[in-house]
Amino acid sequence: MALAMLKHLPRHAARVIEKVLRSAVANAEQKELGDSESMRVSKAFVNCGPIYKRFRARSMGRANAIQKRTSHITVVVEAPSVTGKS
Repeated sequence: MALAMLKHLPRHAARVIEKVLRSAVANAEQKELGDSESMRVSKAFVNCGPIYKRFRARSMGRANAIQKRTSHITVVVEAPSVTGKS
């Protein structure tokens, strides 16, 4: 369901998050945590990453600072728990 929603969103970030989500599902399958069709996203968040600091040359020997920001994307998937009433 989440992959279908991300596939049709017009945002550039949707493609990046779709790639991360596919990787998380593949990792869970590799660890044999469940079937990929039954998994669901339990948590998803983005944290700040390191900032790369660069300088752009300007006139009269000056320079302007440029900050290239990065981020860490975390997606946690889980298989639905089976709970039976006894």
